[in-house]
Amino acid sequence: MQYEPIKRLLGRFFAGSHLLRKTLYFLLNLLLLRTWHVKKALRKIARQFPGEASVLDAGSGFGQYTWHMSRMNRRWKFKAIDINKEQIDDCNVFFSKAGLSDRVTFYTCDLTTLNDLDCYDIILSVDVMEHIEEDIVVFQNFYKSLRNNGILLISTPSDKGGSDVHSDQEESFIDEHVRDGYSIKDITEKLSLAGFRTIEAGYTYGKPGNISWRLSMKYPIKMLNVSYLFFLLLPFYYLIFFPVSIILNIFDLCLTNKTGTGLLVTARKQE
Repeated sequence: MQYEPIKRLLGRFFAGSHLLRKTLYFLLNLLLLRTWHVKKALRKIARQFPGEASVLDAGSGFGQYTWHMSRMNRRWKFKAIDINKEQIDDCNVFFSKAGLSDRVTFYTCDLTTLNDLDCYDIILSVDVMEHIEEDIVVFQNFYKSLRNNGILLISTPSDKGGSDVHSDQEESFIDEHVRDGYSIKDITEKLSLAGFRTIEAGYTYGKPGNISWRLSMKYPIKMLNVSYLFFLLLPFYYLIFFPVSIILNIFDLCLTNKTGTGLLVTARKQE
């Protein structure tokens, strides 16, 4: 399935005003279970950086995570980067209108060429690594970009059905993915080779989360890939299934998942 065209269409629709953009962030926060897990992990990380800190949003997309973090601590400063210039330009306009241009800047950048040495206390990378073939290069760049005791937080699909792949014969649900997902062993070893220590990885999107993802994301995206006319039906679809997804998300967030189609990984730079 093609995911990027739908993202571009959503971005253009919600770029019209400050209120529409904040509405998009609100909806993404509710619909995307990974956002629930990332925000929970960020609250834990934030306690370690109560004062000033420099943060990199590596693969910023619509800018929703930068927006959230900018409201968590007003002493943090942010650099947000993405390979999509259209989204970067749009985010710069929105954050400037929101009065945050003194703390937040967006740049077009390929993570394989990132060269910001010892600049950041926190690096966040959400649903990015599954799109990049040269992942070890990016992990090394993250390590070099962090200050000592800095923390990297990654959310990415796992090899336990991530990208909706459950056997060698199946293809990724998202055509833009270059890998179906990481095992905990694989991503831990690659981060260790890059220099990281104190690596912790856990599963997200367990049984309740996987059902929620199908209801809230997979089936609507499949419909939209058939025809954009299904946009007209989405409000009625979510009116029925959204409450169910919320309940399932709560279970997934509160339970310790023994397995899952997503991974949440934290790693620390310690020299």
